[in-house]
Amino acid sequence: MKTKKKDYQHLSPKQPIGIFDSGVGGLTVAKEIKRLLPHEDLIYFGDTKHLPYGEKSKEAIIEYSTKITNFLLQQNCKAIVIACNTATANALSEVMLSVAGKVPVIDVINPVAEKVSYEIHNNVGVIATKATVNSGLYKKSIRKHNKWIKVDELATPLLVPAIEEGFKNHPITHAIIYNYLSNSKLKNIETLILGCTHYPLLIDEIKQYYGNRVRVIDSPNIVANHLKIILDKYHLLNDQNPKPNYHFYLSDLTKNFEKISKKFFGKTIDLELKVL
Repeated sequence: MKTKKKDYQHLSPKQPIGIFDSGVGGLTVAKEIKRLLPHEDLIYFGDTKHLPYGEKSKEAIIEYSTKITNFLLQQNCKAIVIACNTATANALSEVMLSVAGKVPVIDVINPVAEKVSYEIHNNVGVIATKATVNSGLYKKSIRKHNKWIKVDELATPLLVPAIEEGFKNHPITHAIIYNYLSNSKLKNIETLILGCTHYPLLIDEIKQYYGNRVRVIDSPNIVANHLKIILDKYHLLNDQNPKPNYHFYLSDLTKNFEKISKKFFGKTIDLELKVL
């Protein structure tokens, strides 16, 4: 059976890119997209009311993800970026069904898994939320491309709440990171994938733990590059927009989100409460 050829001729380069996550984590992806695609309008939805997704049931994650996807489609987005590993691991198929081929969908797991698969990696560790680890999607995706890679996944559920509470370069995060990374599951790894978009906010502390012993993968950069390739392929890149607009919707306004979004995007950001 032939797969239907994707056709996005109804879309315009001038339309915004839609990005969503459970909270501030997806801002690490949005920041890279802004850096790599400086003329694109971005609409970001942070589902701060329901975070952390990693502790929710699969059914709840699917409900949140599809509602947000439909909202971003209503905002006329030309592409949807699922900037959340937990949503990707548990709701990617349902998001694709919601989109029904109308716009490209970019997730944060498959581009990373593919890149790691084709580079020189033997023992790979993944730290992520419980829901992402339980899905086993990183291991499946990596081994689909390269069956010889050994993949060990570790659930690290305390990191997202600590980040959302604004703990960074703090004794609390130092203790949590040391406790998790010293786990025997990660003993022999050469490469570590930060399997949650929140975790790059602690990348310096994680690298400090390892020194130069372990390569830490920069997932947001890989995802942003993948998005650029997709938009370029379908002639949807916007390079004619000197003053791009960045609009942020939150299901619950939080001080930490405001602080990090202003740091990444400047002080003149649009932050709007939107309960779906």
